[in-house]
Parts: sequence; structure tokens; C-alpha cells
Amino acid sequence: MRPAINIADLVVERGRRRVLPGLSCSIAAGTVTGLLGPSGSGKTTLMRAIVGVQKIRSGTVTVLGEPAGSAVLRHRIGYLTQAPSVYADLSVRANVRYFATLHGVGANEADRTVTDVGLESAAGQLVGNLSGGQRARASLACALVARPELLVLDEPTVGQDPVLRHDLWQHFHELAAQGTTLLVSSHVMDEAARCERLLLIREGGIVADDTPDGLRETTGTQDMDEAFLRLIREQEGRV
Repeated sequence: MRPAINIADLVVERGRRRVLPGLSCSIAAGTVTGLLGPSGSGKTTLMRAIVGVQKIRSGTVTVLGEPAGSAVLRHRIGYLTQAPSVYADLSVRANVRYFATLHGVGANEADRTVTDVGLESAAGQLVGNLSGGQRARASLACALVARPELLVLDEPTVGQDPVLRHDLWQHFHELAAQGTTLLVSSHVMDEAARCERLLLIREGGIVADDTPDGLRETTGTQDMDEAFLRLIREQEGRV
């Protein structure tokens, strides 16, 4: 099976800083892959390159069989940024229905998506009156509503309570079971256990590409924070 995402020798520079110094990886279709690493490690830059909004220096990014940023991918990819991308003067329901219309999706599906992200009781409220966590969920609903083939979600659970985080991850896995590919970033290592596969990134490079169980076995610890630290120490010891 061809991977949903294939990245080869990707180089991205910002000013004089090389954010991604030649990164290569692939992401299998129909899986929930976690992109984990500390703030400033290059996670958002990598995601922007995948959705085709990041200027790159060199390398290739192929998404669903097409070059990243191709016009044919616009309705096949859902992208959630860290900053909520919704209209503050519209209600949650109106926002999601608007994005649904852009993708040719009906109002019933839009309303169902509002429920999926736990905002049913706030559907009629203006987004500008919501809490930060609720606004983030409204933005997530807009990314989910078209049921895209690929979902790129940049820290979608930040600021959410434990129960809602659990429900969102359950929904992500349900989407993957239906064939959607999800790439989910986080700087919280306990999110790693919720993924089928992990890409651990530091300073623009892939430190590990493994399953959670494989990572535990490799590092000899059940604690994901400690696993990451052990990988870093090992990497530094080889330099």
C-alpha cells in the first residue's frame, strides 16, 4: 500500500535558521500517527509543509499521491492550526455549516460533527463568547466536517479536560478505522500512548519512528517522557 504521506530530504529554512535540515519519513494510510516533540522542534513547520502552505528549500513532499499543495488536494485534506480559524461573530453551528457548504456537505453532517467534538450544548453560541478550549473545538469541527482523507491536526487537545481528550482520541481512532489518515501533533508525551505510530522529532530531525510498544521496548521504560530522554541521550552519545 502506498503511504498517505511520503517526505524525502525535506529542507526548510527561516531566515538563517535551518528548521528542517533534510527530514525524511512516511506515514501509512488509515492510521493515527503522533508527531511528538518539544516546542520549537519543527512539528508545525513539518505539518505546514505537508498541507502545502510552507515554502521549502529542497526535498519532496508527496501527499495522497500528489505533490503537497496541489489544487486537487484542497478537498481531500483537513488542517487544524494551533490558532482557531473560525469566525468569532458566527455561532458554532453557523461556522461548521459554512465550512460544510464549501465542501458540499449537508447541514445534518455539520450538526453531527458539532456533537462529535462535544459542542452540542454550545452550538448556538457565538464563537467569540466561547472559552479558548471551546473555540479550539469549534475549529476542529470545521476541519472534520468534510470527512477528508487526511487530517493534519496541530495540538488539537491542548487546553481540553481529560474526559474530552479521551473522547476526541476515541473519535480520531474511529475515523482511522473508516480509512482516514490522521497526523496529530503534541508536545505532551503522554499523548504518545494514544497513537498507533509515533514520530518523535527534535531540532528538525526524526529521533524515533516506532509504535508506542516498540518505543517502550527499545528504551526499556514504560514512561514516555523518560523514553524520549533516553533516546536523546543515546543520540547525543553518538555525536
